Amino acid sequence: MKPLKFRLLAKSEPADPSDDVVVDAPELEAEQSEELVSGRKAKRRFGLSRQVLGGRVLPVLALLLALAAGFLRWDADSIRSGRTGGADAMRAASEGAVALLSYRADTAQKDLDAAKDRLTGTFLDAYTKLTNDVVIPGAKQKQVSAVATVPAAAVSSSTASHAVVMLFIDQTVTIGKDAPTDSASSVRVTLDKVGDRWLISQFDPV
Repeated sequence: MKPLKFRLLAKSEPADPSDDVVVDAPELEAEQSEELVSGRKAKRRFGLSRQVLGGRVLPVLALLLALAAGFLRWDADSIRSGRTGGADAMRAASEGAVALLSYRADTAQKDLDAAKDRLTGTFLDAYTKLTNDVVIPGAKQKQVSAVATVPAAAVSSSTASHAVVMLFIDQTVTIGKDAPTDSASSVRVTLDKVGDRWLISQFDPV
């Protein structure tokens, strides 16, 4: 193959055959081929990096999204469960307070013994002693009857196994043939979850 000749001309000088630059065509083709191969290798390496990066990042993103979705689902379930548990505790506190403070003179023993089923812990022991030693004998002797209602209630705090409920209690007490007397009070009721039931563990006037 014949060498290719390239002539470099300056604007201010005439062409001079001695200024001809000779470049061998095979060398030029070799250089171009080498540059092409290098470019392909670089492109291939860059493309492989993208594939590897995508192969590593996409599964991680999918995992993070799954974890986030799971957390949000768990958080929503926890909130919903907490609300449900609080409502159940408030209902148990209200019904328990009515049972604890309501009795008739002729059925005081039965009424107050039945209320013990709503209690737990040391409060159960204290209530049992109080009713057996004071309330039941007094109800029988003086013909005392009491009716309690809960006009308002609110959950102060609640977890899956422990709750505090504020109650406003109205109570009407009748002694013998005397006129009924009314009283109002507020009580902080503490409850613990025992099995599947909310039981009263504390009953504190506030």
